[in-house]
Amino acid sequence: MKSHNNKVMTSQTHIQKVRFLYKTIFKLHKGLPEELQILGNSYTRDEFKRHKKCTNEEAAVFMSEWTNYAITIAEQLGLKGPKTGTKKLGKPLNECELELFRDEQLHQLYELMVTAKSEKTDKEM
Repeated sequence: MKSHNNKVMTSQTHIQKVRFLYKTIFKLHKGLPEELQILGNSYTRDEFKRHKKCTNEEAAVFMSEWTNYAITIAEQLGLKGPKTGTKKLGKPLNECELELFRDEQLHQLYELMVTAKSEKTDKEM
């Protein structure tokens, strides 16, 4: 019986961590330019939905990567104080990082790039 209670507590704690991270990312996105906020919110929502039923190993990597994303966005937006941001949003991916991506992830990244470029073109018109 004790083991069952521990599993329930662990899963609740995990769920709480996921929800906290999810909400934090959306709060951070409020500091982005409107077009990036819309794109970021949509992508975040889709990714969290896609990973609802992932394995424990995948969940650990997922949470780590999204936590790093939240930290990066917070640093870039300067949330530690006025005008402390880097003024530069995003981070280039090097070839080694891209080689770690699965085909599905590369496809998502490509779709994200196409969407971002089309929104930039639409805004310029």
